[in-house]
Amino acid sequence: MSVSIPVIDISGLFSSDVKERQIVAQQMKQACEDKGFFYISNHGISTALQQAVFEQSKQFFDLPMNEKEKVHKKNSIANRGYEPLKNQTLEAGTPADLKEGFYAGREYALDSQAVLAKRFNHGPNQWPTQFPEFESTMQRYQAELEVLAKYLMRGLALSLSLSENYFDDFCQDSLVTLRLLHYPPQPANPEPNEKGCGAHTDFGALTLLLQDQQGGLQVWDQNSESWIDAPPIEGTYVINLGDLIARWTNNRFKSTLHRVINKSGKQRYSVPFFFGGNPDYQVQCLPNCKTENEPALFAPTTVEKHHIEMYRRTYG
Repeated sequence: MSVSIPVIDISGLFSSDVKERQIVAQQMKQACEDKGFFYISNHGISTALQQAVFEQSKQFFDLPMNEKEKVHKKNSIANRGYEPLKNQTLEAGTPADLKEGFYAGREYALDSQAVLAKRFNHGPNQWPTQFPEFESTMQRYQAELEVLAKYLMRGLALSLSLSENYFDDFCQDSLVTLRLLHYPPQPANPEPNEKGCGAHTDFGALTLLLQDQQGGLQVWDQNSESWIDAPPIEGTYVINLGDLIARWTNNRFKSTLHRVINKSGKQRYSVPFFFGGNPDYQVQCLPNCKTENEPALFAPTTVEKHHIEMYRRTYG
């Protein structure tokens, strides 16, 4: 493969030595300015926990449809629960995506202040009751990924020559979404442009993707004007920046188109974790990312307003 996505050993981000952290941040900077995609290794998430997430996910998707629909996300005030095949169209003008999913997020009781105020995507989760370990596994995994995302945000701050804790307020009470995905094999005779997941950019700040061994993820490379593969690499996550970071950095850091085509002939499973930021936080162009010749490209917005607009576009 002539063009590839870099693998960054992020163990230095956990070091007490700021020089070690800055070495990682410099590598992140190069990847963020290029495609906004990179792999991370030595991230601290155990293989056992990852495998448990995949096992529970497969068990859920193997359930008959009437059982999965008991936790259908149409029953949720917060977009939580089961999403059937072809429910979402991420690439306008193409057939609906050949994937089914399950959404979870931070737990909010129905009588909590945020839910009573009808805040976007705030509410209780829906959990399948058939598997006693499902809820605890997903909650534990989500909590560990949120901690990891905060370390990555500190690395991003350093990569932008900002104070290391610049994004700490943004990370407080962040919108987080854990999404379990199942892609059946690509049909032998697909509809024109039919694929597992249409070309799109992600909405929020960071996506941390755990993928199985089947492959299928592709990333748009602007330089070669072609799709490049992001194959599974043992022991890594695929990290990509979302539209919020591109907006914040005046497109200096990239939020890049990507898609999934499951050509493996097998069932494909992946688990993206979306880190969106504090709903009330106002995102406006960073001072060191604009000049007189390059003014801010985007108006200021809050995290919540941005996400509402993005969901409106993909779910119509």
